[in-house]
Amino acid sequence: MKSLAIAAAAALMLMAADASAAEWSGEASLTGSKTTGNTDTEDIGVGLKLDKTQNLFKHRFRASADFGRANGVRNRARAKANYRLDRDIGDDLFVFGSGDVFYDEFGAFTDGWFVGGGLGYTIYEPDPVGWNVTAGVGYRSQTSSIDVTEQEIALNAESDFDWQLNEAVSVYDDAGVLYSAANTYLYNEIGLTASLMGNLAARASFRIDYNSDVPVGRENTDTITRFGIVYTIN
Repeated sequence: MKSLAIAAAAALMLMAADASAAEWSGEASLTGSKTTGNTDTEDIGVGLKLDKTQNLFKHRFRASADFGRANGVRNRARAKANYRLDRDIGDDLFVFGSGDVFYDEFGAFTDGWFVGGGLGYTIYEPDPVGWNVTAGVGYRSQTSSIDVTEQEIALNAESDFDWQLNEAVSVYDDAGVLYSAANTYLYNEIGLTASLMGNLAARASFRIDYNSDVPVGRENTDTITRFGIVYTIN
């Protein structure tokens, strides 16, 4: 697990360095925890968020990976990535195309992808509040933990909210739903970020993922709490 985590962290940091050179902006994050005693656990997570605006177009990339062990046995190994391209068609309106891919060794669904497009609307511009919403349609593929693959048309909607409380503290709330006949997937992640020094900040976040229809023996809901550091790319 450690070698996978180190490799993932190195890859994301290299991407962050390349992004900085390419005039992207965003952040790279590293989270982790360790407990000893009656239960020995190790958890590590890495993340990358990148944005780039070119005239009427905006590129948006998100990726994360989480790994965990409990008493020497791996109990978490998941990763996901998303790319979205927006194109302005008005002051606050835009069209988009996006693609998602995920892997979750211990989840109700072990892997899958989604490609689609639709319309987005900017409710508030950043400074100090930024909020945009999107809605669209696409095609989804997902494989369950019992090795059953489902492919079908799906509807999706997302909300991306950011609030700069003051010069040092900000909060965010990302939420979304992906609906299809076989399963409805919802997620919500909320986080608090506090500047430390320079480009470094501390962050605490909580995420919940919910699937309406899962195989027997699997839970509908997964949660993860993260504490870590964030490096701003600008």
